[in-house]
Amino acid sequence: QVQLVESGGGLVQPGGSLRLSCAASGGILKRIAMGWYRQAPGKQREVVAVITIGGTTNYAGFVKGRFTISRDNAKNMVYLQMNSLKFEVTAVYYCKVVTGHEAGTWGQGTQITVSS
Repeated sequence: QVQLVESGGGLVQPGGSLRLSCAASGGILKRIAMGWYRQAPGKQREVVAVITIGGTTNYAGFVKGRFTISRDNAKNMVYLQMNSLKFEVTAVYYCKVVTGHEAGTWGQGTQITVSS
């Protein structure tokens, strides 16, 4: 069973940048689509970005060109580059397997706090 481990979160000032990483075990990354999701305090979890097996990307409307999802199948890694961070970015960010037999598998999440 695939396991996902996120990293890269932390405390950042408005306007700053972070890169989140998601390590996927099991060597199956090249056969699955992956997504980044977030859950802010008191809110439902929502999709941030998705990347298909072929590398096609889709973003939530609020991203507005500030985030980039990418994948490195050789390293079994998925990334989320986040730029021009705003206060409303504060949330726990999760990666998730979107397709395949392992669809629905979540990582444990990584906290991002945007604060001055």
